[in-house]
This record gives sequence, C-alpha cells and structure tokens, in this order.
Amino acid sequence: MTGILVLLRHGQSTWNAQNLFTGWHDVPLTPKGEQEAKAAGETLLRAGIVFDLVFTSMQIRAIETNRIALSALGQNKVEILQDWHLNERHYGALQGLNKKATTAKYGAEQTNIWRRSYDTAPPPVEISSPEHPAQDSKYRDIPVNNLPASECLKDVVTRVVPYFEANIAPELRNNKNILITAHGNSLRALVMYLEKLNPQQISEFNIPTGVPRRYEFSNTSNNHSDAALVVKNVEYLGDPSEIAKATQAVADQSKGASH
Repeated sequence: MTGILVLLRHGQSTWNAQNLFTGWHDVPLTPKGEQEAKAAGETLLRAGIVFDLVFTSMQIRAIETNRIALSALGQNKVEILQDWHLNERHYGALQGLNKKATTAKYGAEQTNIWRRSYDTAPPPVEISSPEHPAQDSKYRDIPVNNLPASECLKDVVTRVVPYFEANIAPELRNNKNILITAHGNSLRALVMYLEKLNPQQISEFNIPTGVPRRYEFSNTSNNHSDAALVVKNVEYLGDPSEIAKATQAVADQSKGASH
C-alpha cells in the first residue's frame, strides 16, 4: 500500500494582498490567509486524514499556514520538516515590484513570459541585493551557489522533484500519509511531475490558496521500494463551488502577474 499525499498552498499573504511579486521574500499571512489556513484544516478534519509526516518550505507564510491548519485538524504533534527546496520560485529583480506597474513598464507580453513561461526567468538580482537569499540568515548554511538569484518554473522543477523523490516519495511508498504545505510554483512543479503535465498544460494550471489537493496512488510491491508513484485518483477537497471561485480568483490574479 502507499500513503495519501495532500498538497496545500499557503493562504493569502500581505504581499499577495498588495499585488506584489513575492518569491523568496518573507511575508506573513493576512487575516484572510489565516482564515483560509483554518478552513483547510477543517476540511482535512472532515476528510478524516491522519498525517504521519508534514513538509513545509522555510518561508513564514507556508509555516504559518501549516501551523494553523494542523491546529484546526487537531494534529499539532505530527513531525514537521522544513526545507528550502520547497520554497516559492525566486522572481529575481521582480521581487517587491507591483504586478500592474511591472506590466505597464515592460509590457504585458514580456511580463507574461517572465510570469508563466516554463524556461525563461526574470532578470537576476545581485548577490549583494537584499532580495538575494544569501543575505537572509536562515539560508546561511546553504552554499551560495545553490541559492537562486532568479528562477523560471523549470528551475523550480529541478530543485523540487529530486527533493520529493529522495525525501517524500519513500515515505509514501512506506504507507505514510504526507502533507506538503508550500507555494503556488513549488506545488505546480510537483503537480507537473506527478500528473505528467507538459509545459503548456502546467502554464495554464492554477492552484487555489488554502484548498487541499489529495492524491491516491496505485499499490506498489514491497519488493520495489523505488517504484514510480502512479496517481490513481486526484481531487481538491471541499465545496466544489467554493473551490471553483478560489481557482478563478487565482487565474484572474495571474492575468496581471504571478503569485
């Protein structure tokens, strides 16, 4: 048997609310984001899922979403592992810029390329920039060459998928139920990998905030501990009409720039 995997995108952050490119910049949740996190936990409680292990990024908005959701779920004592490989995509020189202003300055076509193309990253920041992870003490133990100065989705896939295969997939194969609380692009990278989507398909895929996405996998033999995880069923949990509204909200936001 394999375990259940749930992906949860963090709730609305303060920079989401201000329509700014956020990336690796660390910002807290808004009250709305906190409510989204609580609602996610309540949804998981109704679904009856008991988690054996939880993974988050190293960013406050994901950590807080995870904490609030687990509290609502009544599973505060589950082991939590934080790792930078699950961080949001780094938006380079766009971080901190207003999305509409960026579109006005560079044009909708160029902004959309930076925002949604699979393999074109925004201009990078210098290592001396406050927006470079090397300037953040929480990443001081990570070699500078491993830290991004800018990323496209292809770069995010390159760091997320190996981490998933090395640290999370074995737990799933061992029948452990796993929650991953992370970000729009790090989760899109996983969705692309798990559901075998191509670059065009993933460019049009939007993940709503605070809505759990559950994966069930086909059985794998105990003799094949490294067998591929084959998705048997995948669905968002919660009220379908509310999920549709939340997904559309992300899609509408994405027309100006990413999140």
